[in-house]
Amino acid sequence: MARKPSFLVEALEVVPDPRRPGGNLRHPLVNILVLGFCGVLVGCQDFTEVVEFAEAKRDLWDQFLDLEEGIPSVDTFERVFARLCPAALQAALIDWLKEIRRQALAASTDEPRVVAIDGKTLRRTFDTGAGLAALHLVSAWASAEGLTLGQVAVDKKSNEITAIPKLLELLELRGAVVTIDAAGCQKDIAAQIVARGGDYLLALKGNQPTLHAEVSDFFLRQCERRRPERQVKRIVSTESGHGRSERREIMAAPAPAALTGREDWAGLKSVLLVGRESTAHTTGQTTGDVRCYVSSLPPKARLLARVARAHWGIENGLHWTLDVVFAEDRCRLRTQHGPENWAMLNRVALSLVKGERATKGSLKCKRKRAGWQVEYLLQLLSSGT
Repeated sequence: MARKPSFLVEALEVVPDPRRPGGNLRHPLVNILVLGFCGVLVGCQDFTEVVEFAEAKRDLWDQFLDLEEGIPSVDTFERVFARLCPAALQAALIDWLKEIRRQALAASTDEPRVVAIDGKTLRRTFDTGAGLAALHLVSAWASAEGLTLGQVAVDKKSNEITAIPKLLELLELRGAVVTIDAAGCQKDIAAQIVARGGDYLLALKGNQPTLHAEVSDFFLRQCERRRPERQVKRIVSTESGHGRSERREIMAAPAPAALTGREDWAGLKSVLLVGRESTAHTTGQTTGDVRCYVSSLPPKARLLARVARAHWGIENGLHWTLDVVFAEDRCRLRTQHGPENWAMLNRVALSLVKGERATKGSLKCKRKRAGWQVEYLLQLLSSGT
């Protein structure tokens, strides 16, 4: 029977096979990759569930894949994903994802294209007996589109500062605003972003103690004045929802000329302070925090405030969802590249489901629907709009 064309199959056929050439390769690599991804998309949490799902939908796969040798075993899935090159899988899946989400990416908007970068640990991927620490990934997330753009694993002997530049090399930064928390507030990272045609908004904390203190003191002096200097723009907003009321105060200003090492920060134009005070309706308890930032964007308070807030999309839209909906923290893969490749499947599946807005329902329900209804699964795989 002639097989139907599939963009996903075509995209994954270019991934190099990590298995020994000439060995007893019963199952084409593309079969393993397609079935693995579709299993994750519909809610499978390990390869045992992937195999069960694949067996249940055998008639569907026969339309697209050469399954002469049947569905691969759990051991086959585990061995292949453990040895599979994460960079090759990532490149193939993200190119495919961008293509089917091209309408969302091309949508005209006056808002800046925010690329949020942050790290996350897969907590159950450690192996104490083997001296293996839990996998820590640095991910890039297009906040407005709900789209994963890439990930890089942090070397066990290093930290996010070395991983972030590698991730930036994978991204198209021209016209984008890159937001990173204090771990990535480094002069070299700022210079790399500007050199690639992007802008940055970097959070300040103790890793840049002098700069943090000087920016904090600058805004403190402005608050102590009866009226801030003219170039300092201030916005106060309040909102209520989710059982709490929140007051936010934003102050933005041109980067002071007297900042120590100002000339070492490529493209530095502005500094930002965001103060937040939240009151719980049930207890009346009030909590708050104050954050400072440096940016290559112009000192426009509303623009900077929107970008700063968009950064938290990676926490709520990606990391929180991966833990709650995808149960990523319960992933127990520990062999070689297995955890990193599974994490990439999770992120692409999440982007795909988030991009489907024609059908009502939670992300959890959409994943279940894709497992129950072949038509809906095919809809997800053919279009993210």
